[in-house]
Amino acid sequence: MTIKLLVLDIDGTIAGKSNQISEAVKDAIRKVAAQSIPVAIATGRMYRSALRFHREIDSPLPLICYQGALIKDPKSDRVYRHTPLCPDLARELLDRFETPQWRDRLSVHFYIDDRLYVRELTPETQSYVQRSKMEAIAVGDLRSTLDTAPTKILALSHDTVAIEALLGEIRRRYTQQQLYTTTSVASFFEAAHPEVNKGAAVQYLAEACLGLRPEQVMAVGDNWNDLEMLKYAGVSVAMGDAPEAVKAAADWVAPSVEADGVAAAIERFL
Repeated sequence: MTIKLLVLDIDGTIAGKSNQISEAVKDAIRKVAAQSIPVAIATGRMYRSALRFHREIDSPLPLICYQGALIKDPKSDRVYRHTPLCPDLARELLDRFETPQWRDRLSVHFYIDDRLYVRELTPETQSYVQRSKMEAIAVGDLRSTLDTAPTKILALSHDTVAIEALLGEIRRRYTQQQLYTTTSVASFFEAAHPEVNKGAAVQYLAEACLGLRPEQVMAVGDNWNDLEMLKYAGVSVAMGDAPEAVKAAADWVAPSVEADGVAAAIERFL
């Protein structure tokens, strides 16, 4: 089956430590576009942070961000989908994050109307905003923001063991039908509406927007939040630095992002 859509993650896939797309990867993407195969981005990043990558690869398609909670076309400003988290559930999560066990171990981020709200500017948050090139708005009590439903919630910690423990705890408390939880890097715990994941978003883009079948889609990602997308796509590629279970779900394992793995994947399949 001929591939008619290429979907790429950002962090750890097309952007590595430099937070830039290498010339080799950009050149490979241009060659794909020259074959009339559109290239889309599917990322956990907020829309504003992902936008420069979308523009840099000159994607003609809507931008999938927040793990698929928001699908928006930058050219027309049309919102195809926005699936925010229930505010009551956000309050429950915040109550848990602020217990003595977790309060001093987590930096909590609420994403509302494509703005980032935090309790305070912790070192973890400052590092995050420096990479994402976004402003963090410190509000003290995050409950004050919940007149509007958050698109996504992120809890950060340099203690990756703590993040793994938090993920396990929240998954024991909530079913998959109540809450979507994932990690995009080992130091991020992410929560969204239960219908949200990159796989569902890519399916919507491919089938509802482009009239394609799964076997006509190729997807490349590097972490747990890419798993549903890789399982959906007819051709799935995991990056060389991906967790072993993510690699096992892919059809092929590319070199790492620092070794221009996406360019190698494009050369192999497209």
